[in-house]
Amino acid sequence: IFWLIPYVDVIRRSFFGAVSGNFTGLKNYINVCSNQAFRLAAKNTVRFFAVCIPTLIILSLIIAVLLNGLKQTKRQLLKTAFLLPMASVSLLWKVLFNGQGLLNHFLTFFSLQKIDWLNTQASFSVLVSSYIWRNLGYDIVLWLAGLSGISVSLYEAAKVDGANSWKCFTSITMPNLMPSLFTIAVLSLLNGFKVFREAYLVAGDYPQESMYLLQHLFNNWYRDLAIDKMSAAAVLTSAVILVLILMLQKAWEKED
Repeated sequence: IFWLIPYVDVIRRSFFGAVSGNFTGLKNYINVCSNQAFRLAAKNTVRFFAVCIPTLIILSLIIAVLLNGLKQTKRQLLKTAFLLPMASVSLLWKVLFNGQGLLNHFLTFFSLQKIDWLNTQASFSVLVSSYIWRNLGYDIVLWLAGLSGISVSLYEAAKVDGANSWKCFTSITMPNLMPSLFTIAVLSLLNGFKVFREAYLVAGDYPQESMYLLQHLFNNWYRDLAIDKMSAAAVLTSAVILVLILMLQKAWEKED
């Protein structure tokens, strides 16, 4: 009732005009796909995911494997430290990177030119860093949960047969982590759409071009009550997410 009906209604609205309420067929979809703001936001979003998700998955896996080899006390302490950034980091980014941020004070101290980081191409790197730093601890915990399910006897038997650490990782660790990989990949994809909060709070409705994401576009269309375009774009975005998740699931089933 509270999920399916509104979702179906969004699909219905994507084929009707926002003001007239008349059936428009695929006109809304054509308008969205030809919209320059949508193209820019879609390109930046795809670029963001292409950079962030592989980096986050690989980095969190490496750290999780290293933590798994530590004693319980040290592991718990470091795991807690990695989880701390899950709190909102938008204030920190604003303090660090805006025109009067700490980094610019550092540059001023050394008589270097100030940089408005959030209004340059560097803003994309700031966004990527924000996402990875905020979600790294969460993915590490998920990897550690998968690692804890692997029997120690498998590693002991492999070492008796002369397997080195890399062989144990590729032949034992990774095959047993495939279910965790699917879960982490899907959650990382979905969490990527939540980075808008930080981007919006530090840069507003219309941030620097390389930082303009689909969430900014949806927010601006919602404010303008462009329900027809917003509905069509939402359906397109949902279809792409669904295809990506199905592809990940298919790849995971083949590995399994």
